[in-house]
Amino acid sequence: MSALLQLENVSKAYRQPQQGLFNRQKTPVINNVSFSLKQGECLGIIGASGSGKSTLGKLILGLEKPDHGKIYFDGHEMQTRTWRKLQLQRQLSAVFQDYNASVNPYFKVAQIIGEPIAIYTNMSKKDRQQRIEQLLEQVGLDHSFYHRFPHEISGGQLQRVCIARAIACDPKFILFDEAVSSLDISVQTQILALLAELQKQLNLTAIFISHDLTTITYLCNRVIFFQHGTIVESIDDITQLKQVQNSYSKQLLQSILGF
Repeated sequence: MSALLQLENVSKAYRQPQQGLFNRQKTPVINNVSFSLKQGECLGIIGASGSGKSTLGKLILGLEKPDHGKIYFDGHEMQTRTWRKLQLQRQLSAVFQDYNASVNPYFKVAQIIGEPIAIYTNMSKKDRQQRIEQLLEQVGLDHSFYHRFPHEISGGQLQRVCIARAIACDPKFILFDEAVSSLDISVQTQILALLAELQKQLNLTAIFISHDLTTITYLCNRVIFFQHGTIVESIDDITQLKQVQNSYSKQLLQSILGF
């Protein structure tokens, strides 16, 4: 099976604000990263804060352009005109850590979920309403949420709305960037159970970016350990997690799981 997502020697650097207006020196954030992901796989990317995980996520989603290297999705290079013309962007979706910043506070829940449907499909108003109702049910919310505003629901409920929006157009790939880390522990457990169920229902291909190994082990079948913008170790079978060799990977495991 060919890769749905493929990164080849991807690098990204930024100029730091404190370096001054005329200083052109850049600080590397992503260094020569390569990996691939097949349809139906779930990959976890774990690393400490500041390791470059979120920047990598932005590159994968096309929100940032790599300085070097190439990113392919479903066989198409993402930085080409062909990518834009084919509107393949609708096949990628995301759920972010800050659910409040991810939605328009003046939109009702139905508008939030229905936004990608309106942009990417030709559904009638009636069909769109039915689809939104179906999505609400799919993420464990009843009809009473349809007309609510973000400030009228809890953080966990709003993240469920964001998940409903992410799956609204049946994307081939979803990136979850610290999607549960801002929630209370009890709510995290509920959201993780929901995501696990959606993975089974929809055969999701996904990447979970997190500093929390518990999230990764719950949902993913592969894991990449990320440090200073570099892949330091990859485990292709999550059941072999205890077999890590890299000292940084071992340190993360010891600090989180105690072995």
